[in-house]
Amino acid sequence: MSRFKPYSPDQAYLLPPSVKDELGEGHLCFFVQKMVTRLDLNQFEQAYSAEGGELYCPQMMLSLWLYAYASGLTSARELERRIGEELPLRYLAGGAKPDHWALSAFRRRHPRALNDVFTQVLEFVREQGLGKLGVVGVDSTPIKASNGKSRVDSRQHLRNERAKIRRQIRRWQKHCDAHQNAVVNPLAEEQLKKLQQELNALPSRLEQLKKSGQERLPRTDPDSRVLQKRGHSVIGYTADIAVSEDQFILAQRVTQAATDNASLEPMVGAVEQNCGNKPDKVVADSGLYSNANAAAMEQQGIDAYIPDSNMAAALNRGVRVKGRARAPEMKHMRAKFRTSAGRGIYAQRKGIVEGVFGVLKSERDLHRFRLRGLQKVGVEFTLAAIGFNINRLRAEQDQSSPLWARRRKREDKKARCHGN
Repeated sequence: MSRFKPYSPDQAYLLPPSVKDELGEGHLCFFVQKMVTRLDLNQFEQAYSAEGGELYCPQMMLSLWLYAYASGLTSARELERRIGEELPLRYLAGGAKPDHWALSAFRRRHPRALNDVFTQVLEFVREQGLGKLGVVGVDSTPIKASNGKSRVDSRQHLRNERAKIRRQIRRWQKHCDAHQNAVVNPLAEEQLKKLQQELNALPSRLEQLKKSGQERLPRTDPDSRVLQKRGHSVIGYTADIAVSEDQFILAQRVTQAATDNASLEPMVGAVEQNCGNKPDKVVADSGLYSNANAAAMEQQGIDAYIPDSNMAAALNRGVRVKGRARAPEMKHMRAKFRTSAGRGIYAQRKGIVEGVFGVLKSERDLHRFRLRGLQKVGVEFTLAAIGFNINRLRAEQDQSSPLWARRRKREDKKARCHGN
């Protein structure tokens, strides 16, 4: 008798009849499917008319995309391939095989409905007692656009390109004069025609640059901007998030802003709109500080901890604060950071918000947008934020996860403190 177990890859059934028997009931695909069944998807259905052929069910398409972004899969072509190969995606697709055209069209078509899904998921998170507003971190980061660094127009770049094309035209004309034969002429004529078309397109590119009001305008994705970050330039967009102290994304958006300090008030307002309440405390880095922002937070009754650049340098390096605070808002803000309690609250910022950006960029493949245009990249970022919150909620509800154990430990500690 052989010691080896039977092996037959051509057998009729390779998997159990039930997918849950193979993947386990705690798999992400089942959690996503349960979340989607809770959602109101009327906005998706109303976007389609009654005429035309049959369409894929919005519930199926949304489930596929939410699972994809929660798993770090952002490519429609790659998603199409994996639907045919991976069991969780085959389960969510219900045996269907949508191609990348249908998947991409669904993602592009429903920006408002996807924002509504973000709000609905956040409402469910809040119903579970999560997404706490005690301390909320606000931060911004640049995310690269689908635009190469060489494809950026400026006045000097366009002048150089015009001179280069003219030199090439003269070179081809000399080549034609020196080689009057039937073999070379067709090639030369084709090349000259192409160069002339490129030369004729330069005035329209210059006009577009003037209308944009920008010194440098990306050509592949004109909605993106050249952002200066820490000594180098990034062609992309600015992504803003507001994160709760238990690391749920409470608000998110993508803008063309070159600086961060205009993001604070809109993000705090978005948190209030999405959650129904204002945050008790707001922490942010020095990029979001301005006297106007400090005054606005004080007027709204929000305890803000946002250092100016000199105070941030002192906090990070442990040196004396340079420069005098002349504005009363700055004096009041600096006074908070002179207390151990204020420094302790501000120290939570990195753990609250920067880790979220790290996960989105490194683990969820959001270091670069795949789509082009402000609205479309906004859809990508919304899907990534929903996927992050779904993963976070699943981890909080999974009693076998370390996150659930730490949460129970915190709650028990608070209960003992209140009991005493």
